[in-house]
Amino acid sequence: MTRTDHAARIESLLGAMTLDEKIGQLNMLTADLAVTGPGMPADYMAELKKGRLGSMLNLFGAPLMRQVQKAAVEETRLGIPLFFGFDVVHGHRTVFPIPLAEAGAFDPALWEKTARIAAVEAAADGLTLTFAPMLDVSRDPRWGRISESAGEDPWLTARLAEAKVRGFQGADLAAADAVAATAKHFAGYGAVMAGREYAQVDVSERTFHEVYLPPFRAAVGAGTAAIMPAFNDLAGIPLTAHRGLLRDLLRQRWGFEGVLISDYNAIAELIAHGVAADLVEAAALALKAGVDIDMMATAYTCGLPAALERGLVAMADIDACVRRVLALKAALGLFDDPYRMKAPAMTPERMAEHRAVAREAARRSIVLLQNRNDRLPVAAPPPRVAVLGPLADVADEMLGPWSGAGRGEEMVSYAAGLRAAWPASRIDVAKGVEAEGGDAGGIAPALDLARAADLVVLCLGELRFMSGEAGSRAKPGLPGLQPELARAVLDLGKPAVVLLSSGRPLMAPWLFERAEAVLACWYLGSEAGHAVADVVTGRWNPSARLAVTWPVDAGQIPIFYARLPTGRPLDPAFRYSSKYLDMPNEPLFPFGHGLSYTRFAYSNLRVSPATLRAGGALAIEVDVANAGAMAGEETVLLFVRDPVASVSRPVLELKGVAKAFLRPGETRTVRLSLACDALAVLDGALAPRLEPGTIEIFVGPAARADALLEAAVAIAA
Repeated sequence: MTRTDHAARIESLLGAMTLDEKIGQLNMLTADLAVTGPGMPADYMAELKKGRLGSMLNLFGAPLMRQVQKAAVEETRLGIPLFFGFDVVHGHRTVFPIPLAEAGAFDPALWEKTARIAAVEAAADGLTLTFAPMLDVSRDPRWGRISESAGEDPWLTARLAEAKVRGFQGADLAAADAVAATAKHFAGYGAVMAGREYAQVDVSERTFHEVYLPPFRAAVGAGTAAIMPAFNDLAGIPLTAHRGLLRDLLRQRWGFEGVLISDYNAIAELIAHGVAADLVEAAALALKAGVDIDMMATAYTCGLPAALERGLVAMADIDACVRRVLALKAALGLFDDPYRMKAPAMTPERMAEHRAVAREAARRSIVLLQNRNDRLPVAAPPPRVAVLGPLADVADEMLGPWSGAGRGEEMVSYAAGLRAAWPASRIDVAKGVEAEGGDAGGIAPALDLARAADLVVLCLGELRFMSGEAGSRAKPGLPGLQPELARAVLDLGKPAVVLLSSGRPLMAPWLFERAEAVLACWYLGSEAGHAVADVVTGRWNPSARLAVTWPVDAGQIPIFYARLPTGRPLDPAFRYSSKYLDMPNEPLFPFGHGLSYTRFAYSNLRVSPATLRAGGALAIEVDVANAGAMAGEETVLLFVRDPVASVSRPVLELKGVAKAFLRPGETRTVRLSLACDALAVLDGALAPRLEPGTIEIFVGPAARADALLEAAVAIAA
């Protein structure tokens, strides 16, 4: 069916609808299969049969969803199908690493592949829309939802946005294995004050446009079907009611024609924000801002009729939203195939293929933070291994905070992965302590196992719901008595490897001072244990990098590599310079940090042309050599700096990534390209402008001055 045919069908339906039926299309209710917000599930079947429901969330499973869809198509007056949304954030039945971990692969092809698999599984379960990707740039590890983000960098997050939208939606949104993507949370949510969930946001207009908007612009460019406004306000205007951003910027300037879906109960929360006196005003504010779908606030069903009577909204406003909702349903092919009968079957063979990709994604997401004395890899199976800590053998904790339809019993724990890798070794397991709480009674038995072991694997970190939504932590260190367990074990002097599970950087500098080897394992999903075993044994040479700066202490937060220069930079000998009295300025690990079992050396950076003009591009080449004894993959990062501009520019800005897989002794020339337009700055009116002058080019493995090669080019007037 053509776009013209769809438009004719939509206008025909719109002309036949009552006011209640129109508003019903804007109403999204939840089922009780998952809890993702406040409020009790309504009797959605009763609302559906009255024509007062247009979409649902938190309902999955093809037989049940087809039953509900049958009621929509056959038992309502107009037979308009529903679409079904769910938080498929890092996998569905097959669970992949959390986004903060997967971002560390710096590989859009991998991100697209895992999104494609998640879409196929979600579609097989009857879903037609996901509330992902989450594109909030986050520079505050206290915020629990940093785990759902791609970290601190807008360029990297924009590339993830494009890859995930492509993966979820595929080549044709109407295909039976596609789901509509919802880019969220528009915008600035990653900057919530003090890292506290649902709090206010106060950022400069320049920072908002340079840091927080670009990933959403990229998602729109990639064709995202939907966008979700954020809970937060911006300069006192909640995003759910922000006409300037939702209508003027997003729709008019960027040309976004898709659907805007409120966050859970967000329209009703305009009252608590203090910008609406009641549900009628809240509904009117959101509708006039262009929010098409009310998720679980019932603000539209309860408030819009009165808002229409009061003259706060016009019928044309309601009709515009209904058109967009119906257009999404048409684009999804639901008018022609409401039951998605052609969705692929999840056969054991297909699921095995998906698990193989999950293992690949997981091992490519593990960051080797520290490896003194080449403690890793452990090439020969140790006769006896003590796997200790609260996260040693708890499969369901591998799910992470947004695990879709994943099942805890299908996850592979760390202990299980090590047992499979070392079948002839004796693997002893003990928690020692719980992840939280003050019972130290298990420490002594755990130490007995450690004394008898040839290798200790310490499995420490957060429980999965300590991060994610509503998972803010003012002091994101090791909780409970885990520090006491770790110190006691490390005091024994046994060979030890630390596995850190978390949805954020954890601040425990003492641990890195004492432990020889530390792996950031995040939450790795279905194949967590196998992937960790691959890395520990050296079957996989770690290649992941930090997509977020790792602080020494919470007192440094927010801390990120792309900071602006100061007029009084750090001078340890001068009191009146920018520094702390009680800790260093620099993080424990910089953005891009990640070790390998081999060593890579950079040399011979070449950049051409020497003078760049508008419309042109830089060709950048650097030689990378594998100077170690193991084959490995190196991630090459391209940064720029504009040292003199009309506005102060960051000390480094990421502008490109390239990969090189090198055998021992091999040298390869790595090539990158940088368009001149990417060097534009936003002028006083926040419009991009290319300014003449010198641009510094940096290439290397991380945002650390001593790791980067430098060149310079001129931008012609």
